[in-house]
Amino acid sequence: MTFEEYQRQSRKTANYPSIGQIYIYPTLGLTGESGEVAEKVKKIFRDDGGVLTPERREEIKKELGDVLWYIAQLCTDMKLSMDEVAWFNLQKLFSRQERKQIFGDGDNR
Repeated sequence: MTFEEYQRQSRKTANYPSIGQIYIYPTLGLTGESGEVAEKVKKIFRDDGGVLTPERREEIKKELGDVLWYIAQLCTDMKLSMDEVAWFNLQKLFSRQERKQIFGDGDNR
C-alpha cells in the first residue's frame, strides 16, 4: 500500500466534529495518539523490564496506526499528499546528513 492509497482510503472513515478550522481536530488527535505511543513505550520499561514483548509490540502497532490516521487526515485537510511530505522529509534529512548537521537543534540546520 502506498501513502497515497492509505490517505485516500482512510479519508472514507474521517467523520469528526466541526470545531472551527477543519485541521484542529486531527491536530489534537495526533498529539493525543502520539502520547499514547509514548505511554506504551514507557510501560516497556516500567512493566516489562525493558523488554519489548510481542503483546506490547501489538499495542504500539495499534497506536502507531492511529497516529498514521491522524497524519493522513491532517495532510488531506491541508491539501498535502503524504507522499510529498515523506519525500520532503527525506530530502531534508539527507541534506542534513550530507552537511553533517543530522544532530543538533533547530529546524533550519
